[in-house]
Amino acid sequence: MLRVPLVRTLYKAMAPKGLYNYVVARTRYVDGVFRQALAEQFGQILIFGAGFDTRALRFRHESPNTRIFELDVIATQSAKIAQYRKQNLAVPANLTFIPINFDKESLSAKLSDAGFQKGKRSLFVLEGLLMYLQPQSVDATFRTIQEYGEEGSWVVFDYVYASVLRREKLYYGESEVMASVTRAGEGWHFGIERGKLGQFLSAYGLKAIDEKDAQELERIYFKDASGIMVARVNGAHCLVTAEKDRAG
Repeated sequence: MLRVPLVRTLYKAMAPKGLYNYVVARTRYVDGVFRQALAEQFGQILIFGAGFDTRALRFRHESPNTRIFELDVIATQSAKIAQYRKQNLAVPANLTFIPINFDKESLSAKLSDAGFQKGKRSLFVLEGLLMYLQPQSVDATFRTIQEYGEEGSWVVFDYVYASVLRREKLYYGESEVMASVTRAGEGWHFGIERGKLGQFLSAYGLKAIDEKDAQELERIYFKDASGIMVARVNGAHCLVTAEKDRAG
């Protein structure tokens, strides 16, 4: 629907300031990391909270030698599989769905049962996820990544600044996005203090190899040929690619 100009205009008018542009930039950024992992022939990719992510389908011709795993709750995953069938889409041969009940099932056990292996260079994708998790869930997720990720593995994720959760109103569109999240009943629970990303990552044997804030995303994705900025990006978020280092 967003391909229709009128619908896109109405959506952008109703959405929090800069959020539509942020989601566009985030998709392009994660796509780039995904493509790079495929080009470097990573052994496996795990998408946390995959929802209706279409990368396994969109990049199916580029990923024959990489196993892709999608992890999500049973209800969401069942709805997605139903849409594959409804649209007469073949599930890529290298894609494995991992349905999980986080309240009752062990993440490590589910990964092992599905064939996700330790000792392989892997990409872990956490897109639009961390801010919705409780801090203890974020910790458990990154400890699983630390356990399963081989040296040189990557994690791509986005996060919000901790000050956003405190409603300090420091960034473009911050107030609007927080109001939107509250109205939707989907509270944000986790953020990282500005300047403390390295400290957060080091606890899990990771180091940042790339970080993009809103200003960087605007410069990369929203400047026209003459160098004029054509859109602003919601300033509450950052995008990160981190790597498991040799000591991790």
